[in-house]
Amino acid sequence: MKKLISCEFNMDTGCVELKYANGSLLAIDCTAVENQITDNLYQRTELDYLIYNDPVGYADLILNGDPELYLKAVTEYTHYEN
Repeated sequence: MKKLISCEFNMDTGCVELKYANGSLLAIDCTAVENQITDNLYQRTELDYLIYNDPVGYADLILNGDPELYLKAVTEYTHYEN
């Protein structure tokens, strides 16, 4: 298992960047992820919150979790009609 040294969002590239002790770097393109797995603004907002406030959690979700299932569980989109 690689030891994670740092994980942060790079605003210049739009990527969450992970740096490991062995010198490897992994960059997650956040825009590409959002375009691929989100259906609405609420889901994009949830991912944006994770990117800025918990980039390690975001990276773990994308690399090891099921982001579509997570987004369905934490966001509820209700269309109100008058």
